[in-house]
Amino acid sequence: MRVRKISMLAVAGVALGLSLTACGGSGSDSASPSSTASSTATSTAQPGSSASASSSGQGATRTTPAGTAKKSGVSCTNQIDYAGDPRSNAEINSIGEQTGHCPAPEKGGKSSGTPKKSGVSCTNQIDYAGDPRSNAEINSIGEQTGHCPAPEKGGKPAGTPRKPGVSCTDQIDYAGDPRSNAEINSIGEDTGYCPPVQH
Repeated sequence: MRVRKISMLAVAGVALGLSLTACGGSGSDSASPSSTASSTATSTAQPGSSASASSSGQGATRTTPAGTAKKSGVSCTNQIDYAGDPRSNAEINSIGEQTGHCPAPEKGGKSSGTPKKSGVSCTNQIDYAGDPRSNAEINSIGEQTGHCPAPEKGGKPAGTPRKPGVSCTDQIDYAGDPRSNAEINSIGEDTGYCPPVQH
């Protein structure tokens, strides 16, 4: 108990001595910590104020969504012409729903292909005979980009050119071919060529 009182007195004495030293020192030693503290406080305050100014100025500009304000109840793709935009309609409309602004159309470069006629599928507008892609894929490209893609030939498809309005199974005898008539005729529809008979 007595030891504890002595140590407490010792700590109190040291603290008192330190405070007297700080108060009684000459101007240069005691002034420099306080001026340093004030300059530190000032320098700390200045960046904070400039940061708040920049956030209220430039920050507000950055957070304003780019594009046109979205009309209520109207999807962006029905409000703005996105022909040639590489993004899907779903992606564009999702941006509009989330931000309240329809994004500016992205062109990137001039879309390759022929401008798609309104209400006409690309496969009804252009002859894609020999194109390895399915009609669905070709028409989907036309819907998304507003341009019917250029036909891809690759190489001349194997088989016999399909007669217009005649199915391949009516044009060629596929007896013994393991494929179904539907599959054979589908190939003819997609490529414009009736495939060679498989045995």
